[in-house]
Amino acid sequence: MIKSLLIANRGEIACRIIRTAQFMGIRTSAVYSDADANALHVRQADEAVHIGPSPAAESYLRGDRIIEAAIATGAEAIHPGYGFLSENAGFAQAVIDAGLVWVGPSPASISAMGLKDAAKKLMAQAGVLVTPGYMGENQDPAVLEVEAGKIGYPVLIKAVAGGGGKGMRLVENGEDFADALASCKREAASSFGNDHVLIEKYILSPRHIEVQVFGDTHGNVVHLFERDCSLQRRHQKVIEEAPAPGMDAATREDLCCAAIRAAKAVDYVGAGTIEFIADGSEGLRADRIWFMEMNTRLQVEHPVTEEITGVDLVEWQLRVASGEPLPLRQDEITMNGHAIEARLYAEDPAKGFLPSIGRLERFSIPETVRPTRWQHILGTGIMESASDARLRVETGVSEGDEISPWYDPMIAKFISHAETRQDAIVGLTRMCWDTVIWPMKTNASFLGTLVVMPDFRRGRLDTGFIERHIAETTYDVEAAPWLLDLVAERLTKPGSPNVGAAHGFRLNTSPCSTVLMTDRATGYSGKTDSVIGFDQREYPLISNDRDAVLVTMHGASWRFTAARTEGSHHHVSDGSILSPMPGKVISVEIAEGQAVTKGQKLLTLEAMKMEHTLTAPFDGMVAELTVAAGDQVQVEALLVRIEPSGD
Repeated sequence: MIKSLLIANRGEIACRIIRTAQFMGIRTSAVYSDADANALHVRQADEAVHIGPSPAAESYLRGDRIIEAAIATGAEAIHPGYGFLSENAGFAQAVIDAGLVWVGPSPASISAMGLKDAAKKLMAQAGVLVTPGYMGENQDPAVLEVEAGKIGYPVLIKAVAGGGGKGMRLVENGEDFADALASCKREAASSFGNDHVLIEKYILSPRHIEVQVFGDTHGNVVHLFERDCSLQRRHQKVIEEAPAPGMDAATREDLCCAAIRAAKAVDYVGAGTIEFIADGSEGLRADRIWFMEMNTRLQVEHPVTEEITGVDLVEWQLRVASGEPLPLRQDEITMNGHAIEARLYAEDPAKGFLPSIGRLERFSIPETVRPTRWQHILGTGIMESASDARLRVETGVSEGDEISPWYDPMIAKFISHAETRQDAIVGLTRMCWDTVIWPMKTNASFLGTLVVMPDFRRGRLDTGFIERHIAETTYDVEAAPWLLDLVAERLTKPGSPNVGAAHGFRLNTSPCSTVLMTDRATGYSGKTDSVIGFDQREYPLISNDRDAVLVTMHGASWRFTAARTEGSHHHVSDGSILSPMPGKVISVEIAEGQAVTKGQKLLTLEAMKMEHTLTAPFDGMVAELTVAAGDQVQVEALLVRIEPSGD
């Protein structure tokens, strides 16, 4: 068994790997950039090594420095996590050439499945159904446009080296093809250093279903059932669950057998995921499910598979990398209950999901955590919910940490597991709506609203679900007037209580004290163990000092003081469009003096290796434009100012 391990990653996945490795008695080493000098994964590892400046290209993507760090710490093996260098065959080979153990599939397997066009050709040869499309070498824009016309719109343009939703564009008609292709190629070149694309037919009622596979060096390959990842935004997964709603036993058997054939075709070793696209217009049928791509690494959504199977996939990775056979045979792997996961991001859905960066002054889950023997798998802990769901938190940050502009703005993953899908949904909703985060704007309200929508609860899913329901799920949560008046009154009265006896669970830190208030018919009770009651629910007010309290409702937070109220979700009042983070202006679509309508595209900003479209908050006129295409901008720089229409 491996005795020492270096984790070539950061954030949530680094913490996840460290937890299992330490449970197994394996010594862990972390790596970090300037921005992550005080990060949670650095604090949790047994040792940490600085590998470079904040940009990923100068630190987490520097394979040479990571290997040097492994050698310096005496690590026997390197685990890449997901993202960064996890699917880089050259890095995997360099690790092996340095005499270290690579915790992952062989470089040959990574290469075989790393480019989407080559992988689809290989799968077709292995007898796995693939989606129709163009996978040729000719990348001339005119040729690609002709091929798209032959396939028939709508089509998907996909970077052959892509992943994580980057380098992918849906094109509805021929008029939009050229612009979409150029944007896709820019993003692909920036994210993957390869701007080659393929084109495939877009399925009109698509569901994204994937199968977890695992192989060892003894020739064994098993599956651990499927996951449904259909709820996506901009081709990035938002909600994932296992098993897939509406999947019957016969279709599951056919799909999982196809996944095993795919893995065996490349002599796969370790954890991998075979991703399929399904036409869900007539339910899930084996002849209407096509191979899409293979991810040769651990997936972000792997916890839902762990929950329904009771398997620690990271432990399996480490055992297989040590030369051991798979711990279970296929007939010993069973499925229990239903699990669902939501990705909590520091972003503002009401403003086009723009990232929100800064210091996490408050990050708490107001529940008591009960450690168990599953602690090494279950993250921060287990909490009981009214639905009897088991709730799991995976995070790479703690209260007081920074959400950096340099990396993915994910704060945490919330996972709920229960005997039934409906109970799992109840547990997940509770996590999303009761978690307190301040002052970052988050997608917590959005997530909680998504999973209680009638169509979602009925399992009526496809990848266009979020787009169809965007107006219903991306509203600003506003504090009720009675709440503002109540808190202001209590804060201005002499002798108002500020600390009570109740406690809330705060991630990776000590419990916080709370002040609790009420607005029941009897009026304010004046007790420190009272609550704010609204819509038959109770909401804790968490206090920092004698002059301010913090309240969270349905995932949105406000800080109340005697003088003002600060909301984590608020409407644009003056029309000022500020840069959400440092980035580069890719395009400007408007000019000063131009009339614009609510939702109209103003400009595109490239930041965090993604293109972000900024839109008009209301009807009005462009009163001020401060940037041009190609400009570099800093966080909160004024980009555009819109004056509202006079009506």
